[in-house]
Amino acid sequence: MTGRLAALGRAELVLLVRNRYALSTALLMPVLMVGALWSSFDRIDLGGSGMSALGATLSGGIGMVLLFVVHVNLVSAYVARREELVLKRLRTGEASDREILTGTALPAAVLALGQCALLVAGGVVLLDVPAPRRPELLVGGVLTGIVLLVAMAAATAALTRTVESAQLTTMPLLLVSSIGSGLFVPLEVFPGTVASVAELLPLTGVMTLVRAGWLDGGNPGEPAGAVAVSLAWVMVSVFAVRRWFRWEPRR
Repeated sequence: MTGRLAALGRAELVLLVRNRYALSTALLMPVLMVGALWSSFDRIDLGGSGMSALGATLSGGIGMVLLFVVHVNLVSAYVARREELVLKRLRTGEASDREILTGTALPAAVLALGQCALLVAGGVVLLDVPAPRRPELLVGGVLTGIVLLVAMAAATAALTRTVESAQLTTMPLLLVSSIGSGLFVPLEVFPGTVASVAELLPLTGVMTLVRAGWLDGGNPGEPAGAVAVSLAWVMVSVFAVRRWFRWEPRR
């Protein structure tokens, strides 16, 4: 199994490097979005959140890395491999469906982990942001986010007819997460009812774990609630993949 996953991951990495658009989206878009985050937080009163603008920007940047490097990149990858009949051919071999989907996601997952590590290291070493207070929550949030967004990418690919239309089908999660999951605006600045609804969004639990692990440790009940919400979305996404994912082009 490990050998098959490694082979699939290497093949997908080669395809990613050859696709300049996908590679630039994965490498450059998160950097640009961190700049946008800094601009937004510079105008927002964060007094009620207990976070500095710089800390909120860097932790929100982790969310942007996960969204662009994992979700946006993988939706296009799954659709492209399906339309090129790659997925159909792979299913005739020894690899299981789970191995095929996981192997395709490996380069994006590793790239996202590397970029998140660079954000944390750069913030601590170069920008004097405090070191993670609960690193286990931070790491758990990033890993949970990767698993969640891989599953959601596969589910979104089931609704995506072409690689070009992936730019549209990935937009709802980007917009909802950017506005309501604490990437651009921390939930603490929202009114109580709005914040309660936003806590149930797909990426909110991940961002809660990331910020609790890096910045303030959070309230005692927050990490458990964040994990529960994230796992619920993982299960929903996995169900959608099993029910609707397509392994060959639509007719």
